[in-house]
Amino acid sequence: MKIVFFGTPDYVVPILEKLHKAFKSRFGETPIAAVVTQKPQPVGRKKILDYSPVDTWAHKKNVPIFFDPKDILQTTILADLGILASYGSLIPDKVISAFPHGILNIHPSLLPRWRGASPVQATILTEELAGSTIMKIDDKLDHGPIVSQFKDEILPEDTTQSLRQRLFDRSADVLINLLPAYIEGKVKLREQEHREATFTHEIKKEDAFIPPKFLNAALQGQAFKGRWTIPFIKVNDQTYNVQPTTYNLFNFIRAMHPWPIAWTYVSLEQATKDNSLRRLKILKAHIQKDLVTSNLLLVPDLVQLEGKSPVSWEQFRQGYPEAKFS
Repeated sequence: MKIVFFGTPDYVVPILEKLHKAFKSRFGETPIAAVVTQKPQPVGRKKILDYSPVDTWAHKKNVPIFFDPKDILQTTILADLGILASYGSLIPDKVISAFPHGILNIHPSLLPRWRGASPVQATILTEELAGSTIMKIDDKLDHGPIVSQFKDEILPEDTTQSLRQRLFDRSADVLINLLPAYIEGKVKLREQEHREATFTHEIKKEDAFIPPKFLNAALQGQAFKGRWTIPFIKVNDQTYNVQPTTYNLFNFIRAMHPWPIAWTYVSLEQATKDNSLRRLKILKAHIQKDLVTSNLLLVPDLVQLEGKSPVSWEQFRQGYPEAKFS
C-alpha cells in the first residue's frame, strides 16, 4: 500500500508515524510515498524559514516533500490513495481523481456538523457531542461520503489542544484498521445528511475577544443579559450566538487554547498616562460555586497582561488592585 499524506501541524504527525509503522514493508520501506504540506514561512526578525512538522518528519524519513498538490501530477510517484489531516488548503479535482481510491480526510467532528476550519473549537463552545469522521473527499468542503465515524466525550479539563489530539490519535487507529478493507472495496460509504450541515471558519485573533462587561458579570457569578456573537460559527446560514453566561465563557476560554487565546480589555487607571486600557489574555480558568449565593463564578487561573509574563490571577489582582472590567 502506497499513500500520499496531506497535512501540516504537529498534531497530525502521530498519524504519519502510525501509518509508517503499520504498513511498512518487511524491509522497512515506508508506505508514505510523499507528503504535501504548507511551504515554510519566514519567522522572526531574521526571517528564518520555519518548516512544518510534517515537512520535518518527511525530511528525516527521506520522503519526497511537495508544497503544491498539483506538483504530484508532474512526477512518477504512484500511490493507492491520499490521506488528508489538517492540510490547510483545498485539493484540486485533478489531484483527487489521480488516486485510484481517492483521498480520505480525517475531520475531527461528527459530520455534517461543523464542516470547515474550526470544528473542535465549535464542538467545545456548543457542547455538542464530540467525535471524528473519516470521509472520502469530493469537490466541496467536507461534503463527501462517510467511510467511518466515532463518538467521543468532552472532558471537563479539555481544551482544543487536548480534545483535538485525542480525536486525531483515535482516528489514526481507526484508519489503520479499516484501510485494508477499504482498499479491497469492502467498506460501504454513507452519504452525509447535508440538510443538517453547520459550518465553521478559520479563527482570527480578534475572534477570541471577550467583551469586558461579559467577563465582569461572570467573575461575579451573574449572567449578562443579551447575546454574544461567535463570528466563526454558522448555523442555518446565521452567525452563531449564545448568552454570555459563566459556563459559556468558560467553554470559550477552553476553545481558544492553545491559539489564539481568549483575551479582553482591562482598565488600569495607573497603567499609562495616555491610555488605561490594556489587553489581558486569559490562558486558563475554572468554575466554582459561590458559597453564599450558590451562583457559578468564573475564576481565572492564569492571565497575561500585554508586554508581561503570565501570572496567576491572585498575583495579577495583587499587582493591579485598581483593575476593572467594564
